[in-house]
Amino acid sequence: MDLIAKNVLALEKLDVHAHNRDFLLTWEKSRDEIEALLLTAEFFSEMHRQKKPFRLFDSGLAISIFRDNSTRTRFSFAAAVNALGLGLSELDEVKSQIAHGETVRETANMISFLAEAIGIRDDMFLGEGNRYMREVSAALQEGFEAGVLHQRPAVINLQCDIDHPTQTAADLLHIRNHFGSLEALRGKKIAMSWAYSPSYGKPLSVPQGIIGLLTRFGMEVTLAHPPGYDLIPEVLEIARRNSATSGGSFHRTESMAEAFAGADIVYPKSWAPYRVMEERTALLKRGDREGLKALEKECLANNARFKDWECDETKMKETKGGCALYMHCLPADISGVSCERGEVAREVFEKYRLETYREAGFKPFIIAAMIAMARIPDLPTQLARLNA
Repeated sequence: MDLIAKNVLALEKLDVHAHNRDFLLTWEKSRDEIEALLLTAEFFSEMHRQKKPFRLFDSGLAISIFRDNSTRTRFSFAAAVNALGLGLSELDEVKSQIAHGETVRETANMISFLAEAIGIRDDMFLGEGNRYMREVSAALQEGFEAGVLHQRPAVINLQCDIDHPTQTAADLLHIRNHFGSLEALRGKKIAMSWAYSPSYGKPLSVPQGIIGLLTRFGMEVTLAHPPGYDLIPEVLEIARRNSATSGGSFHRTESMAEAFAGADIVYPKSWAPYRVMEERTALLKRGDREGLKALEKECLANNARFKDWECDETKMKETKGGCALYMHCLPADISGVSCERGEVAREVFEKYRLETYREAGFKPFIIAAMIAMARIPDLPTQLARLNA
């Protein structure tokens, strides 16, 4: 039996209740639903590899709303919806009536008359991105229940201030394939570590998404960062609860070297301190340009105190067998390439460069799987039909 057929059979055995439900945070989904997401994404990936179409829709739109710059996620969303048979329309808020006072409730309904999915990236304002997605979701539900909309599009989180589920689910699929199975992840150590960057204001959503998801699979998750570079307290508590439930562990340290020691996987990634993101959001809301400049100067000076937080060959030698799997959501700040000093040494990144591309390559299939699970009833039957 080939991989495509095996995945359909595996899907039929899972207890999944994803139809007509948004995908906003990974920890809102059950363990079976996360497994189903990976199986469905892998199904689509294998169909594509074999040059078999997986169009599940005959018509309809997918809407994207990007409130921050994007390369991988933007093109992954476009590729996913096209492969599923949907047309893509990007909402440009500057060119819309939003600038003239159109409300979120109104916009959500006006763009959704023939829509199947709305993908939103809103990660710059702490306390705002996920809230905005839920406001859109509530507006769609109201429109559907009132009969304004014939169907309710699914809202897909393409990155918010709290989580980056399309990235972390792609990361999980990459890790699962690397080690052979989800069961094989039990007891594996991953170092989710802050790393130096010559820029500030990077979102918290990737490290938060990693600790919120991988603690569910019995892994030994170590979060490393310098003093003050904390994450959202609620997400830290979620990671603690997940690790207790799964039989894994969640450990925090202020030493990158300690995190890397004996690690099976390393994920060195810069982010801004939780306190800074709170302050930055307040300044942005007030339009305080001078305050933003002062905050950036302060943060860059603080970052510079920790230039030794770099994923280099010395630290990699201390990992499990000296050859831990290096991961990054991209683009990485590569020392001597994209910047003078950054998150990762050039030699380390080059060694794993193609693996990071492979990691990123799962994202369009993850997005396609999120949409399919939310919009297609009896998905295993429909996937079997595609492969008939």
